[in-house]
Amino acid sequence: MSVIKFLTSKTFLKQLVLAVVAVVVFCFLMLKYLNFSTNHGDFETVPELKGKSINVAQIELEDNNLVMKIQDSANYNPDYPKFSVIEQEPLAGTQVKENRKIYITLNPSGYRKMNIPDGLIDRTYRQVKPTLEALGFKVGRITYADNIGKDMVLKLSHKGKTLNPGDKLARTSEIDLVLGNGKRP
Repeated sequence: MSVIKFLTSKTFLKQLVLAVVAVVVFCFLMLKYLNFSTNHGDFETVPELKGKSINVAQIELEDNNLVMKIQDSANYNPDYPKFSVIEQEPLAGTQVKENRKIYITLNPSGYRKMNIPDGLIDRTYRQVKPTLEALGFKVGRITYADNIGKDMVLKLSHKGKTLNPGDKLARTSEIDLVLGNGKRP
């Protein structure tokens, strides 16, 4: 039997039509199953969580059939209450599927504590000020004491307590400086 005779035979054509019908039926059933299993067209709206406590955010997400995932806390933001949501992903108002994870970032309880660096004593004010500001500290009150080194940092203090290298202090804290006035003691 030749190939052309086989391709034009009744048996081959019948098998070809059955195969096409089977593929069409399979595709139709698969599309119906996907519409059902993926909840096609059913969306949940992401609520606004910024500024809300973690408990309130949890309740709101559960009411909307969404799942909360907490990311690491960010830098302290004084505009928001402690342990409240400061960022969320996806944003509020976004349409998402049921049981979607909503990633939130919490506001920590306060500024992170930083170490007082070594080597600030016996340096000039011009060198110490940018170092402290780069670490997030503020330069507070400046007083002068008799010392031959003019504008040389003699002592660091915070709220009357002398600071030593390695001491921990919250960012944005004010550090008072005692500088030399250039006069011999």
